[in-house]
Amino acid sequence: MVIETRLLTGSDLDAALDAVAALRISVFRDWPYLYDGDLAYERNYLEAYRASDRAAVVGAFDGDKLVGAATGTPLSDHADEFGAAFEGSGIDISKVFYCAESVLLPAYRGQGVGHRFFDLRESHARSHGFKQSAFCAVIRPQDHPTRPAAYAPLDPFWKSRGYRPLPGAIASFAWKDVGDTEETSKEMQFWLKSDL
Repeated sequence: MVIETRLLTGSDLDAALDAVAALRISVFRDWPYLYDGDLAYERNYLEAYRASDRAAVVGAFDGDKLVGAATGTPLSDHADEFGAAFEGSGIDISKVFYCAESVLLPAYRGQGVGHRFFDLRESHARSHGFKQSAFCAVIRPQDHPTRPAAYAPLDPFWKSRGYRPLPGAIASFAWKDVGDTEETSKEMQFWLKSDL
């Protein structure tokens, strides 16, 4: 199976956003996010990528079908949500590129697409003068009742890419878990790479 990955900006990015929304709902429904999402919320969330002239989406394609996507924008585009997490860190968030989500359908994993997602977003970030890159990942307890026995955290992969958890940089976001009736707040740990 040949998977093509390419950077989408401008009108190509705009055209892909509904498919990205559907992928986010599908992939984030699984552990560890357990996200019970809806298309209306996703379309609103993804408007930030239409609004930013430095945003990027990396698409993974099987023929014409989008099977995975990774997004990124300047972290300052998300200042309201993330500002508090970086207080006291000494990091100027206007100089950090935010690698938001990476979503890939299970049948396409294990073929190097995750590395291509980071390669293309980091290259895009460098082309806009960014020297640092960050993302955040949900923190779930080890004894969570729905944690799969065979679950392997992605920490080794992220570390192989040069990312490290940024001490104290934790944000809180609320969403409805699969099976729940209300949103609950979750903590998200930021990881940083300082040598793009």
